[in-house]
Amino acid sequence: MHGSHPGERGCRRALVGRVGRTMKSFPRAVAAVLTSTMALAGCGGPDINELIGPFRAEVKRLGREAEIGDRLAVIGLDGWVFFGPELRHLSLGRFWGPEASAVSRSRRPEEADPLPAILDFKRRLDDLNVELLLVPVPPKAVIFPEKVSDAVAVPIPVPRLDPDHRQFYDRLMTDGVDVLDLTDLFIEERFHPDGPLYCRTDTHWSGSGCTVAAAAIAAVIRDRRWYGELDTQEYTAAWYSTTITGDLTFDGGVPGPQEELRLRGVVTGRARGRAPVSADPDSPIVLLGDSHNLVFHAGEDMHATGAGLADQLAFELGLPVDLVAVRGSGATSARVDLLRRAQADAEYWARKKLVIWCFAARELTESDGWRLLPIAP
Repeated sequence: MHGSHPGERGCRRALVGRVGRTMKSFPRAVAAVLTSTMALAGCGGPDINELIGPFRAEVKRLGREAEIGDRLAVIGLDGWVFFGPELRHLSLGRFWGPEASAVSRSRRPEEADPLPAILDFKRRLDDLNVELLLVPVPPKAVIFPEKVSDAVAVPIPVPRLDPDHRQFYDRLMTDGVDVLDLTDLFIEERFHPDGPLYCRTDTHWSGSGCTVAAAAIAAVIRDRRWYGELDTQEYTAAWYSTTITGDLTFDGGVPGPQEELRLRGVVTGRARGRAPVSADPDSPIVLLGDSHNLVFHAGEDMHATGAGLADQLAFELGLPVDLVAVRGSGATSARVDLLRRAQADAEYWARKKLVIWCFAARELTESDGWRLLPIAP
């Protein structure tokens, strides 16, 4: 855990083995054991409940100041920059059920609650004999809370300060949704040997964040019976360095230098025939969601090609995925695109085994709404 605090490394050392072994388990077990391994008991940390209130108050203040100033970004510590709407999301508390309409950005109260939409999507996939794996991307400020502000003294090892996410994911799992909660794993691995799991000046996870997420997702998928029946192949991967201009330093953000990142490029073929892995509409696995599925894959404003989550999943699983991702909201817009894909291909769902729905956790309140949608013509 390059760059982490010595005390953090010592306290977590005994947990690493448990995390690694757990990643081969069923998704619900992954979430449960990862959660338990990160408990502060025995690590000498303070009561988490004493930190949550001050942390929420500070991210609320910062998010509000950014909104009033018509800025997307908030300058943190040590060169870290945070997305204002994400800080707002972390300040809200419970965001589903009766509380949803009071905290959601949705202009339609009936679309404010994410719970009915997610459960409806699961039911529709069940009817098609297709599995769902929900993979929310943890907020950067939850993984690096000590970088947000010096107003709250965050201890090392870093505790988990998003109890409402945990409660929401538990509720989904109780209702039969497989949720891969990456938060505890990301806190454990936050200072990866190839750099922090999030970009300092961008809203997205980093190249190392993509690889850690892909390994965790693949560990879940490899236990599925149908996966063992698939034809797979080996891809080649290598780490390299690049620089990006983070989107939080664009117009509406804050001034900042270019950021150096490490990316793991994935290619197919050999020698002069090498090429990035293309998405495959015939793949049994659909990767659905927001720009966390496009960053380092789609090029241009997504910084690079061949090194995003879709590429890392191909490397880990030995097959390309079908990518349905948008630069906007992964809540509703991505599912609209999925419906269009199915409308254009009558056999689309017959070829599918799994949908990985991956989107920023902040979308649970900051999206344009959670509409109930069909997924088949």
